[in-house]
Amino acid sequence: MNELTILALSGSLRAQSHNTALLHAARTLNLGGPAIAIEDALGRLPLYNQDLDSGTPPVPVADFRARIAAADALLIATPEHNASVPAVLKNAIDWASTPPEGLLRGKPVAIAGASPGPFGSVRAQLALRQILAAVGAEVVVKPEVTVFHCDTRFTSERELSDPYTADLLRELLDALSRKVHPYTAAK
Repeated sequence: MNELTILALSGSLRAQSHNTALLHAARTLNLGGPAIAIEDALGRLPLYNQDLDSGTPPVPVADFRARIAAADALLIATPEHNASVPAVLKNAIDWASTPPEGLLRGKPVAIAGASPGPFGSVRAQLALRQILAAVGAEVVVKPEVTVFHCDTRFTSERELSDPYTADLLRELLDALSRKVHPYTAAK
């Protein structure tokens, strides 16, 4: 049997991103679960343009789609930009969800997010859930991991230091793993 894999996407391109740090923390906490690979190509994807979405899409798009297709599930960490998801994340979802591939239909997806503000990424996650529902992804509903005041929950080296957030991440990964098994059996 092949090892199960989770592809982790950060909606932040910032080098010192708390959302990317959240994905690294998830990978560290996911002992014995599916392997987590952190995607680093979102910033290289061109803006979605249907004229480019042909039988031979741009190389970064083809490579990204191949990694999405190979993954058994996705873990997305999103910051909140203007009460919604960052453009780079929406762009990646557009490339992954458009015909003919429609790679997100039925794919298990878990969502988390970090923000220095008092509400975490609540509104971004709400918008992301709506987008993912529209493309047919199987979104993990609970727990909701909205890391507010994230600058106090990570060390200066971007390592997660908050045990409550760590517990929530473990619960989220467990819930995602439970969704992955029926999905992979149907493949």
